[in-house]
Amino acid sequence: MFTAAAFSTQSIDSNDSPPHRFKYDAPWLHYSNQSHPDVMNFINGSFQPPADATRLTSSSYIECRDPSTNKVLSYVPESSIKDDTSTTPSSLEQAVTAAKEAYPSWSSTPVQTRQRLFLEYAHFLHKKEVREEIAYWITLENGKTMADAMGDVWRGLEVVEAATRVGNDMMGDSLQNLSSGLDTISYRVPLGVCAGIAPFNFPAMIPLWMAPLALATGNTYVLKPSEKTPSATMLLASYLHDLGLPPGVLNVVNGSRDTVDEILTHPDIKAISFVGSNSAGEYIHDVGSKNGKRVQANLGAKNHATILMDDADRASTIKAIVGAAFGAAGQRCMALSVIILVGDMSESQGWIDDVVEEGKKLKVGNGFQDGVDVGPLISKEATERAERIIQSSIDEGATCRLDGRGVVVDEFEDGNFLGPTVIDLNSVNPNEPITNSSYTEEIFAPVLTVMTVPTLEDAIKITNSNPYGNGCALFTSSGAAAQKYQFEIEAGQVGINVPIPVPLPFFSFTGNKASIRGDVNFYGKSGVHFFTQLKTVTSNWQYQKGSDLGGVTMPVVGKKQ
Repeated sequence: MFTAAAFSTQSIDSNDSPPHRFKYDAPWLHYSNQSHPDVMNFINGSFQPPADATRLTSSSYIECRDPSTNKVLSYVPESSIKDDTSTTPSSLEQAVTAAKEAYPSWSSTPVQTRQRLFLEYAHFLHKKEVREEIAYWITLENGKTMADAMGDVWRGLEVVEAATRVGNDMMGDSLQNLSSGLDTISYRVPLGVCAGIAPFNFPAMIPLWMAPLALATGNTYVLKPSEKTPSATMLLASYLHDLGLPPGVLNVVNGSRDTVDEILTHPDIKAISFVGSNSAGEYIHDVGSKNGKRVQANLGAKNHATILMDDADRASTIKAIVGAAFGAAGQRCMALSVIILVGDMSESQGWIDDVVEEGKKLKVGNGFQDGVDVGPLISKEATERAERIIQSSIDEGATCRLDGRGVVVDEFEDGNFLGPTVIDLNSVNPNEPITNSSYTEEIFAPVLTVMTVPTLEDAIKITNSNPYGNGCALFTSSGAAAQKYQFEIEAGQVGINVPIPVPLPFFSFTGNKASIRGDVNFYGKSGVHFFTQLKTVTSNWQYQKGSDLGGVTMPVVGKKQ
């Protein structure tokens, strides 16, 4: 096994720096005659440039930009070449082939051996300098603060830790002596080559939701990170390989729509995991399922928090709401984007004032700067979309209590910044649809929509009427109210005085309704079940010769004549 000294956790000497200086060495970046590097794929244990690179045109590359400056960091290639005249297999085809060839040996590796590798991996990722290196690439490409990026790595690490004990969840069932000498045993066995399509907003956590459990259960894997944030995944894959993962077991390919389409239709890929938007997730689930693949897809969300103003702990609740709404610039599928205040309308204005004042205290800026709370949005297009929705909401009658548009960060004037924004829908009727754009759209930005209703029943009705079901929360000191809420609410993940109730990997991520496609959840026991299938063996061992092993009629067991 390798030690930390074997990895690139030391900064590059400035005299040896490549044309674009990064803090750490990046062996997945290929420098040609361009001013910015190309991102390579990780196939069969090594970083490789895209297959048949001479045939790739400028349209085959995607710009990876620093969202704090909008400067190009690198160029990301498509790993699927749509050219019938080429005889060279695409990079994706090469990755699938490598995974398919590695599968027989890896799947027959004892589960305890696979678990030990992930024990080593978890131990390695616990090293602060390792997590800081991964977090550096997350902050550079995604924009979130270094503290938030470190949390991104840590929550993924917890799933790696869960992968060290998959043997328990892979155990099957057995029943002895169904008839004389007749036993039945069921096993959980791996599927084969699986694939993951990861989003930009958690460049470490989501890939670590996917690959470790797939590999620990005996599958081989092809992972496609977001074209906006490829580097953390590349680093995680190279770490695992250097710790002893055999070549071909884990492969990473880059790209966007064309590469995804080849993943969805490739006959050798058995299962696909996806996290991202509803439009993309519904497409992936539909096409993947039609091509005979098992698909799990976590999609969009509109997470509601209900506050019982009469008995909630005001100060701690306000702090929790502001952090959950505006942290990571609102780019979390579990971010709180709607607050329902329960009680008198006049009282609610004071609560909204407190939220606004706390929101104003948050510092917007580059994620590497000390004291920054809210980083940039991922792209200029995402920022412009959020600003359009804010304006539409105002035009439709809402009151903008805190407007984060137009924020300028010194030295980062070209960044994709949007400050915390609070939109008040005032009093709403729970018996009528809420049509304001700030409520109907998943904005994926630091925008919080607030409304007031008289009763807890009204708040539950509004929350349940929303098509999404990722998560929700209730803030109260009443056990009776909490019991009523958690029993009647439909969302799949419920927090009681917990603003972002993402379960630890002892459990599974259990969003529901329009927030999920497929019926097997990520990580936990459900995650193990997604990456395995049942094989049932019925055996008949008769001690005496000449026993009846069956005939032309339907076999029955234990039936009295």
